[in-house]
Amino acid sequence: MKSLFDNFGRIGKNDPEFHEIFRNFAFGEVFEYSTLSEKDSILVILACLIAAQSPKAFKKILMSALDKGVTPIEIKEVLYQSVPYVGFARAHNFFGVVIKVFDKKGIELPLEGQSNTNPENRHEKGREIQESYFGAENIENMRNSTPQDQQHFNRFLEGFCFGDFYTRNGLDDQQRELITFTFIATIGGCENQLRGHTQGNLAVGNSKEKLISVLTVILPYIGFPRTLNALAIINEICK
Repeated sequence: MKSLFDNFGRIGKNDPEFHEIFRNFAFGEVFEYSTLSEKDSILVILACLIAAQSPKAFKKILMSALDKGVTPIEIKEVLYQSVPYVGFARAHNFFGVVIKVFDKKGIELPLEGQSNTNPENRHEKGREIQESYFGAENIENMRNSTPQDQQHFNRFLEGFCFGDFYTRNGLDDQQRELITFTFIATIGGCENQLRGHTQGNLAVGNSKEKLISVLTVILPYIGFPRTLNALAIINEICK
């Protein structure tokens, strides 16, 4: 995985000491303790850099990702998936980065659409995804316990977050939940949501080992405090 860092040329030229330390750790040592595939590792790193608001590093990794066989559709879906979790204000700049990199690589835009819903069924399809990930009883309890003047947030989750995005092609359920876990862990301070999506990962077949691997891979980008907070939640939920 050290070749992922090959595009960080200016750091290597101007600060070779840091370049060697970080490259050996982030693109060497951490992967000795990860069971993620190369593709999932790259997708998780890209998701982390979006949530961490690091467009320059994102661009560098994106260039390498395309060279390593990550598809434009997969990259597009990571970006789409970020919007309900980090917000469009944070995701906006990365749309521009992706467009510029795709243009440089000769990738014709727009890409083929991946949507599987329409305005009439997006809420229904989103509710189905919610129930399959988190359990029908849990979703019903959440709705029943929400005050009437706040029910629209449940509708937004159902239609926008899950209906518009989780139903799309391009990534499978396991990849989407790994990426979502990455967004939330990177942002920090969202422990209840991280608990929910730790359970969601288990529901779609991602193991505790896989979640620990995600934290292992993104630790160099988010630091130890957020990593250890997320690890504590994994250990709490995955008993």
